[in-house]
This record gives sequence, structure tokens and C-alpha cells, in this order.
Amino acid sequence: MNLTNYHSHSLYCDGRAGMEDFVRFALSEGFTSYGFSSHAPLPFSTAWTMEWDRMDDYLAEFHRLKKKYAPSIELYLGLEIDYLNEDSNPSIARFRELPLDYRIGSVHLLYNAEGEVVDIDVPADTYRKIVDEQFDGDLEHVVRLYYGRLRRMLELGGFDIVGHADKMHYNASCYRPGLLDEPWYDQLVWEYFEDIARRGYQMEINTKAYHELGTFYPNERYFPFLLDLGVRVQVNSDAHYPERINNGRPEALEALKKAGYQSLVERYDGEWKDIPIL
Repeated sequence: MNLTNYHSHSLYCDGRAGMEDFVRFALSEGFTSYGFSSHAPLPFSTAWTMEWDRMDDYLAEFHRLKKKYAPSIELYLGLEIDYLNEDSNPSIARFRELPLDYRIGSVHLLYNAEGEVVDIDVPADTYRKIVDEQFDGDLEHVVRLYYGRLRRMLELGGFDIVGHADKMHYNASCYRPGLLDEPWYDQLVWEYFEDIARRGYQMEINTKAYHELGTFYPNERYFPFLLDLGVRVQVNSDAHYPERINNGRPEALEALKKAGYQSLVERYDGEWKDIPIL
């Protein structure tokens, strides 16, 4: 049933349960391969990222679980690493030197005109206030800034999987309905996906918001285009609760098959492998 997940958050960042709780639930659901990807440390403290002084504990707990559950499930360790700036992003040596199985590259933060860090991975009503109050209501500027940072992250590298590739599309569309059909936006996203394909990154189909908001990241409308580009995909739930590790996965598999995808990328025996969609 293609039961895998490589994007999940435990108590080491903003998840709501310990790592072992996720493993036990994955086993109960019949998962065959599972990965942890706590939010990587930033240069400042937040409520949602890991601190560097917990990294050794994170590594040790993972290896304990990997050994304990080895006969039953393959476990892998990663991080979701933000592109913040040139000194804090997936490509820097401190992240590259960590003994990880994989890395997810994401963007959650922007800088406003005053150089202040602004979190734009927020509910739609909060996003509206941020655009109005932090960026003078200039939605196009915010969107271009977001995709520009994503493109710079692709250029610098240091990761394997593009996380929730166009996550801003939902909030931006709530701010301005019809945005996805505006030519400038469509061109911006297509060029971004072409860049992902050209550089050979995998992309996750992030299902976290599907049951709540009815959307995947990236948006389902782009699945056929991603297939034409040859972008390899995996399906991840971005789970913060053990019981949500499979949220939206069946629907994502059906949408991918409808778009023409015949396989997913899953990790077995320490390698990414193309596995038929069942």
C-alpha cells in the first residue's frame, strides 16, 4: 500500500509526541519505511525548531529506536532545514556534517523591508494581516520574495527533498482569489518546478492540509506538469501527531495515478527506490 512517510515532527521540535510513539503507530498501521525530520535549528530560538543542544539526544534516540525496531520497520533520520539566508540554509557545513539519511529543504520565513524575520507559514487570516502590516499589502512582492528564496535554496543545495513546494499558494489565493490563474503567478511556479527538475531534486507531495483545507503541496493542478518534467515524488504527511501519519495519503496516491504517475520514491536498504503505486 506504499505505506511510508519521511516528513514528521516529534517533541524535539514542534511535534506533539515522542519519536517512539510515531514508530509504534506506524507499525500498527503497517508502514514499511518511516523517517523523522525535525525542524533544524535556526540562528535564534523559536517555538517550532530544534535547539542545537538537543541534536545529540535526537541522534541517540533515533539510533536506539532503529536498533529496537529493526526487524519490523526501516527507520531513517533527517532534518527539515530552512533557507533563512546565506549563512543559515541546508548547504552550510554544520548541516552537511550531521550523520543524516536525508534532508528536506523548505522556506517558512521571509524578511520584511526593515530586515526583520517574518513567519509566513501561518493560518490564512494571520497571513492576510502579515501581508497588509509587514509588506504594505503588496501580495505580488511577498509571493515573488517567497519563490525567489526557494530558487536560491535550490541553487545552493545541500538537501534531497523539496518540502511543501508551493505551500504559500493556499494563503495567497485566500488573500486574492484567482491568483493561481494569473499569468505572472503561473509563470513563476512553472519556472520554479522546471528548476527543481533541472537540478534533480525529489519533491514531496505534502498531504498535511488535505483533510482540513482540501489541498496538497504542491497543488494537484501541477501533477501532470511535474510528471512531464520527470520530477520524482514521494508522499509525506508532515505529521505532528502520530495518528496523522497517513492523513491524505490515499487521496494523494489516487491523484498521482490520475495524473499519470506510476511510481513513488521510497527508501529501502538505505537507498531511494522507485516503487510502483499500488
